[in-house]
Amino acid sequence: MRIALDGFGSDKAPEPEVMGAIAAVESNKDIEITITGDETVLKDAIKKNNYNGSRIKIVHAPERITMEDSPSAIVRNKKNSSMRIAYELVKKNEADAIISAGNSGASLAIAMFVFKRINGIDRPAIATIMPAVGGYTVLIDAGANVDVKPYHLAEFAIMGSEYASFMKGIDNPKVGLLSNGEEASKGNDLTREAFAIIKNTDLNFYGYVEGREVFNGKVDVVVCDGFTGNVILKAAETLAETIFNLLREEINKSFMAKCGFFMARKSLKKFKKLVDHNEYGGAPLLGVNGAAFIAHGGASSKALTSAILVAKHFVEKGIIHNISNKIEANAQNIPN
Repeated sequence: MRIALDGFGSDKAPEPEVMGAIAAVESNKDIEITITGDETVLKDAIKKNNYNGSRIKIVHAPERITMEDSPSAIVRNKKNSSMRIAYELVKKNEADAIISAGNSGASLAIAMFVFKRINGIDRPAIATIMPAVGGYTVLIDAGANVDVKPYHLAEFAIMGSEYASFMKGIDNPKVGLLSNGEEASKGNDLTREAFAIIKNTDLNFYGYVEGREVFNGKVDVVVCDGFTGNVILKAAETLAETIFNLLREEINKSFMAKCGFFMARKSLKKFKKLVDHNEYGGAPLLGVNGAAFIAHGGASSKALTSAILVAKHFVEKGIIHNISNKIEANAQNIPN
């Protein structure tokens, strides 16, 4: 499996990318990684981490995309960026998947330009994993589309269902449409129209769900627009950090609290692992004709290793082909 890794995407690049790549190839003999970016800097980082193997290569890319760059301008003006060249490697069949922890808007724009969309998909979407009771929930869209139409949500539902089936190893995942209540009278024009469309697909559609269903395990997939999804994602990340900060403050207030922490430390470590975004790696950009994964800007080397391994299985399982088939099978039920 050949993975293209944007070497200058994360906030602390290229150290997390290089360390993540090394850990991935050392843990799986079937993986080869091409890191794109400043060749001199990448060589120094690889040398610093004592890797002398042949399964990590470098393709020089003199430009770097920043968070300040406009996604539309990037496509025209930064053709030699580490992100763009990584995408081009997949297009030229020199890699099977691309991973970047860089500007997500830029990644979306480049993916749309280089890979194009799957036939029948109008809006690609980001699918992310959210910790939930009994495992996790797939949240889609997590930030690619701020404004959507009802049929876009139906597309997201189909793509999210296929991804949940892959990630959770289940058939016919249960799909919920995010609203402000489960009653049929709830929601707005967007959700009511989307409800009617999704109901006519062959999905296992639960119906409306509220925000709590993202975390309580009642459904496998929660569908929403990218604005709402991104707010949920950022709020959940911050809440997890806040809980641990508050817990730390309370533990330090008394000797008995410290004793209690000592006794519960194994359970607390498991909980921390469950809510840590680094455990879940990258989120796939679904709906484009190529395997693209977007990692968190603050991704650690562990997160990037996880993203590489998930991308490998994603390609092996033919998820893009599965999405294409599912969209085609439901084409008559999704007016646009």
